[in-house]
Amino acid sequence: GLLLLAVALGATAATRCPAPCVCDNLRAHVLCLNGSLTAIPDTIPELTRKLDLRGNSFMVIPAGAFLATPYLTHLDLQRCKVERLEEGAFRGLGRLVYLNLASNGIALLYQESLDGLFSLQQLILEGNRIEEIQPGAFGHLRSLTVLDLRANALVYLPDMVFQGLQVLRWLRLSHNALHVLGSEAFAALPALRRLSLDHNELQALPGEALARLDGATRLDLGHNPITYVAEEALAMASLSHLFLDHASLQDVAPDAFARSPQLRILDLRENQLQGLPPLAGAGGLVRVSLDGNPLLCSCLLRPFHKWMTRARVHAEGACTAPPALRGRSLNSLKSPEMRCSRLWPPPSPTAPPEQPSSASSRQCPRGCFCSPDFHHGSCENRDLREIPRDFPEDTRLLDLRRNPFRTVPPDAFPGLKELVSLHLQRCSIRVLHPGALRGLASLVYLYLTDNHLSTLVAAAFEGAPQLAYLDLDHNAFTHVPAGTFRLLPNLISLHLQHNAIGELVEGDLAGARGLRWLYLAGNAIRHIAPAALAPTKMLEKLQLEGNLLSEVPTAALRGLPTLSELKLSRNPIKHMGDSVFLPVASSLQHLYLDNMGLEWISPHAFTGLGPKIRSLYLESNKMSNIPDMSNFTGLEILNLHDVPFHCDCQLLPLSRWINKLNLCVGATCGSPPEVQGLKVKLSTTFQTCPGRGQSEAAETSPNKTKAAIKPNKKKRLAKSPARGFSKSRA
Repeated sequence: GLLLLAVALGATAATRCPAPCVCDNLRAHVLCLNGSLTAIPDTIPELTRKLDLRGNSFMVIPAGAFLATPYLTHLDLQRCKVERLEEGAFRGLGRLVYLNLASNGIALLYQESLDGLFSLQQLILEGNRIEEIQPGAFGHLRSLTVLDLRANALVYLPDMVFQGLQVLRWLRLSHNALHVLGSEAFAALPALRRLSLDHNELQALPGEALARLDGATRLDLGHNPITYVAEEALAMASLSHLFLDHASLQDVAPDAFARSPQLRILDLRENQLQGLPPLAGAGGLVRVSLDGNPLLCSCLLRPFHKWMTRARVHAEGACTAPPALRGRSLNSLKSPEMRCSRLWPPPSPTAPPEQPSSASSRQCPRGCFCSPDFHHGSCENRDLREIPRDFPEDTRLLDLRRNPFRTVPPDAFPGLKELVSLHLQRCSIRVLHPGALRGLASLVYLYLTDNHLSTLVAAAFEGAPQLAYLDLDHNAFTHVPAGTFRLLPNLISLHLQHNAIGELVEGDLAGARGLRWLYLAGNAIRHIAPAALAPTKMLEKLQLEGNLLSEVPTAALRGLPTLSELKLSRNPIKHMGDSVFLPVASSLQHLYLDNMGLEWISPHAFTGLGPKIRSLYLESNKMSNIPDMSNFTGLEILNLHDVPFHCDCQLLPLSRWINKLNLCVGATCGSPPEVQGLKVKLSTTFQTCPGRGQSEAAETSPNKTKAAIKPNKKKRLAKSPARGFSKSRA
């Protein structure tokens, strides 16, 4: 009876399957992959358990978007161009255990963004542009065990930011720009076992914040510019694996790990260590990895060597000097061989002075709310005409959104030396006066979105030298305010999206030497001068989608050796000539050329590009062929939807190449008429092409198939373990 009921329900559901989707009613799966959906379909079968919406264009997930599918357990929204999660976007999904929002454009997480997901176990937010997380954003996720925030734009973690995650076991924060951690940032994570903080900007080991993690067993801190590990710097009672590889370590104090008694594995590879002292107190160590360090095997290394021999610690590493011992492994040395033929004066590092804590007994301004636990002040939407004063001196986040201030006067925020994040969105601001931010010595984030600013002067930022994130989206700028950034040496991210900027000229970005991410989408840019981007030699992301460029700004891309992402989507570029991306070919990984009306691409347009390219977006264009991309061996994403390919013998190499990819590319024939709408890989027009039989016989011979296709498939599947919808269909 239950089986018949299920079949009946499935039959009912089948009639409601949205047109661009595929519904598997027996397994309760719905796939709407790489399409042109701009809103969540409202006809998805109610009993759907797994919903895969990858590769669409939603921009915003509105409140209650999934109320019609309350039985969902898995939801995949990767690469959907999502920029905002409205409060209550996922309400009604009380059964959801897996949510993937990777590779979108989400910048902020508010307190109610993830409301209702009380059964969620895995949340993937990798590859967005999240700059800030407000305390309480994860407060409803009481079942979450894995939180992935890799490859975002985080600089600062406030106290109690992960409050509510009582069963979280793995927190992934790799590949951000973190350099400030609140002392209580990890205080609410009693079940955490693994913390990944590698590939950030931490200059010192954040011992105070890490001391709250009594149960953590693995800590990844590699690829941070940490130069010294001080005395008793790490007090983690359960820590067994510590990774400090590829940092800038020059010295480690003898008792640095004395308060981490369970430490077994210590990875110090690829640092600047000439030696180590005996690591007193680390009696449980089994292995120390020192490969890639300039080890000086003189008499000064004898104490460490004797200690490791006595403690039976396996040390990996080889001598760099003296010449007689160069290349010898540490384990093969004998004490008499380590002579003092030359001096090795160890550095005398001093731990950075502790910053005095700033507490304040001042009251909160009338009509506002101040949280002493979060160091958070808020006067949002109180119809205030002037910026209030007298906030507690230890305030770190100040939310003044939606008040009609109109101007920000000089010295508007007195006494707030610890303020890190300032929100002034939708405040009708027309003028930011010189000295407006004076005294905000710790300010990292400044949000001025949705105001009426048309110009800025550099003096407005006087006294805020730590500012790293400046958001000026949705204002009235007609040009980049030249010279504004010369007082901002730490500026990392600049948002000037959805203004009215018409061109970029030389000098616009003067002073922005450390800029990594530049967002200029939705302007009216027609021209970029060859030297306009010259000051930004560290630029990694350049987003120019939705402008009026008629050609790729090749000359302006010269001198950007680290550019990894370039977005040119929705520009009226009709033709693409030779070698247009050659200046950034050695670093480019993600290239967006979709929705441009492209009619022709030169066979040599992609000269220089190759294995480094991980994603290429060419959907919704008008060309009938594309250049040879057989050397794009690192591709993880290729989108060729809505391109009218002419499926004749000239397209045969592309067809063969697509057949070898284990990717869903969406390529369909636009002509000739007899195959219009068919997938390129299924087109019958290639059957009569000269040499097709011999080539395909060679390609499908057992040996060559194993060599050419099988490793490719293995590589694709290995990149996304346990991610729900990990295997795609070409």
